[in-house]
Amino acid sequence: MPESKSPLKVGFIGLSSRGWASDVLAPALTQPSLRDKYDLVAVSTTSEASAQASAQKYSQVVGHPVKAYHGSSSSIASDPEIDVIGVSVRVTHHKEVVLPVIEAKKDFWLEWPAGRNTLETKAIAQAARKNGVRSIIGFQSRYSAALQKVKELLASGVIGTVRSSHVVAHIGKELGIWPPVLREASEYGMLPLEKKNGKSPFTPILRALFKLPPRSTHADPQFDFIRIDPSSFGTFVDADGKPTGKTLEVNIPDHFAITGFLKSGALVNLFWRDGYSSGPETGRRQFVWEIDGEDGTIRMEGNGLYGAFPGSQEPDLFLNGKKVEFQAGNPFLSVTAAWQEFAKGKTGDYPTIDDAVKHHELLDAIELSAKEGRRIIL
Repeated sequence: MPESKSPLKVGFIGLSSRGWASDVLAPALTQPSLRDKYDLVAVSTTSEASAQASAQKYSQVVGHPVKAYHGSSSSIASDPEIDVIGVSVRVTHHKEVVLPVIEAKKDFWLEWPAGRNTLETKAIAQAARKNGVRSIIGFQSRYSAALQKVKELLASGVIGTVRSSHVVAHIGKELGIWPPVLREASEYGMLPLEKKNGKSPFTPILRALFKLPPRSTHADPQFDFIRIDPSSFGTFVDADGKPTGKTLEVNIPDHFAITGFLKSGALVNLFWRDGYSSGPETGRRQFVWEIDGEDGTIRMEGNGLYGAFPGSQEPDLFLNGKKVEFQAGNPFLSVTAAWQEFAKGKTGDYPTIDDAVKHHELLDAIELSAKEGRRIIL
């Protein structure tokens, strides 16, 4: 469909008083620069009270009444006024919430990983194709200002043919989102630590690599996915850093290395680790991504606490060792860019549910490679 000349009517599921949707997704959607493209007309939460509170809040933001729905997603999905529905709920509920939206033939926004596993994501994709609806998946890191600048540099040919690339990334224990210490306030953020919930620690980097699908992947058995921390539990602490007595079992790795090839034949290597101290006194690098071409090198480096998440904290950018200046972005601007692209219709550059399926298949291949110690060709 071409870019809409009138605002698309939007409903939002999971838009409560706090969380990612309230802090970033909805504010980006309702800012003045997008008012000619989108109009928030309805919200839906789990309870009537929270739905009414959210509707009242956003009625003031957009300057007109916003309808309140609660309970099953089929209620808001059946609203004939709505064109697009945003879904930002726990990963464990992605499929059950978004399928009624799709069956009502509504276009949708769904946060990654768009289902707990490949089977769920494929079911969502199949339903979307069957009902002829458009989708956009929340891979906001691809709209990072630094990554956009890198794409520009690569397109210019300034470093020549790309031959290899490597990423080194780390999540520091100070963030409290990885063992051995977990902030109780981030308990939902701990869901990735339980494999059944569908996420893994390396999906942020795969988001950044979204436009560069590998031809094959290989995880050397010597660098298998392993737990360096001998404990299989993380300990929750309160806002003051005091243990609450609650623990969470962790069953996915805290260290891994991945090697693969892009379609161009360029070699890609990724090393990820979690849970060490991140203070400046350690000298530990949080994020380094180098892209080596025949005629030069592009390097991104971020040493802040959120350095491993380019879409959340912009890295410094260097071309052949010299710093490149650019207008730094943030998660809010990245989401705004995503909404802008979706509004363009078929000409927009945005990830779809079919792209999410490809990413799940990539993650499955990486896991199988590590388990069986062999190269997997995709």
